[in-house]
Formats: sequence, C-alpha cells, structure tokens
Amino acid sequence: MLQLAEKTALVTGADGGFGRAIVSALVKAGGRVAASDLASPLNPEAQITLSLDVTRPDDWVGAVQQLTKQFGHLDILINNAGFAITKDFRETDLDDLERLMAVHVGGALLGMQAALPLMRSRGGAIVNICSIAGLVAAPPLAAYGAAKAALRGLSKSVAVTCAELDPPIRVNCISPGFAETAMLDGIAAALGEPDRVKDKLGRRQPLPGFVTPQEVAAAVVYLASDAAAHVTGADLVIDGGYSAQ
Repeated sequence: MLQLAEKTALVTGADGGFGRAIVSALVKAGGRVAASDLASPLNPEAQITLSLDVTRPDDWVGAVQQLTKQFGHLDILINNAGFAITKDFRETDLDDLERLMAVHVGGALLGMQAALPLMRSRGGAIVNICSIAGLVAAPPLAAYGAAKAALRGLSKSVAVTCAELDPPIRVNCISPGFAETAMLDGIAAALGEPDRVKDKLGRRQPLPGFVTPQEVAAAVVYLASDAAAHVTGADLVIDGGYSAQ
C-alpha cells in the first residue's frame, strides 16, 4: 500500500534538502516524478525537471502544459517550496511578510488550483510542507511562522472542498521540527554561534537528534499512498516531541 507504481508526482522546491529526499523517496516507491525549483534542478532521479517560480501564475500554466505532455495527468502534488527569514516581529517589515506569504501560501494556492484539472479524472493526494513554527512560538521566525500557520489553515479548507469531489483529492500537511537542512544552518548562523544554537535546539526536544529529510520524505510517501486512503485535512507533526511540551 506504500507503493506508488504508475502514479505521477510534482515536487516544488526540489533542489533543497527536503525536496531532494522527497523526489528520491517517491521514485523509489515507484512514482514518476517531475522535480521543480526556481532553476530547473539537476536531479537524475526525476523523470523531468522544471523551472518554476511558484509565485507566478504563468509559470504554473507552463508547468501544467509540460506535465500534460509528459504524463497526461497528475496524481500527487508536493508543495515544498519555501525559505525562512530570521527576524523577530519588531524587525519584520511588510515586505518580509509579503515575500514569505507569497511563496508559502500563495505558491501553494496557485499550485493546488493549477493541479486540480490534471487530478480530477483519477483523484489524488496533495501534501503541503508546513512547520512546527506554525504551531508553536518561534520568536526569531515571526513572519515565517505566520506563513506556515496560514498554509496549515488553507490546507484544511482545501481538504474539505476536495473531499467532496468524485473521485476525491486528499490534502494533508507535514510539519517538521528542526531538521538537518541548509535552512536550519542558515537560521542558526543568523542567530550567532551556530553550533551553540543548534545544540540548544536539540536539547529542547524529548527525542534526541534532529529530524532528517528522509523521515519527512517517508511521511510524504505515506500520505501520497493508498495506505492513507482515509487521511485528509491532517497535519503530521515530525518534531521529536518538541511541540508536545
């Protein structure tokens, strides 16, 4: 039930730590994958690669045209594109907030709207990559946390709407905690003394060690597969117990 044979998928932000792991996991599960990023990613595991700015409607139109030509339909959409700005609310300006909302929320909205016609005939699954920053306080990531919280709320609304389609399309979130990615390295560096910051973050969660991209990718495969046939509107939190405290 965790196999994705004959299923097609589009992954945004495929050149990042989560993105590369997600593409690899989907391919290993039998999926045919289109990998996209701002610049077409160099990913030999993907069937096709696309240059896609998720904030631009015209780019989504072009992506749909390429997916239609290559696959004819789409079964899985992974909205993973994103970035972080390390500022508390006192330093955050509207430009910061608008940029983050445009990518994390606007990009996912445009992606779900663009993918819907390709998914209508067979149903499918959408997975939006959120963050525990949208669930618990992360003062140095004020606008990022706001954007992820908004994406989580959007995902739940879309899940209810798409559950009423025939066949239905399932929509879920994954909220990773602190993960071994370049984004975490950048956040730690922006806060000063990266090793000290990462050590402090690691000690604040009940389970030792940081989340790995492979763990997040495995959760994506589960939510995209028939094993999760009755899972929609959910947020799968992978954070070593950080948000349980």
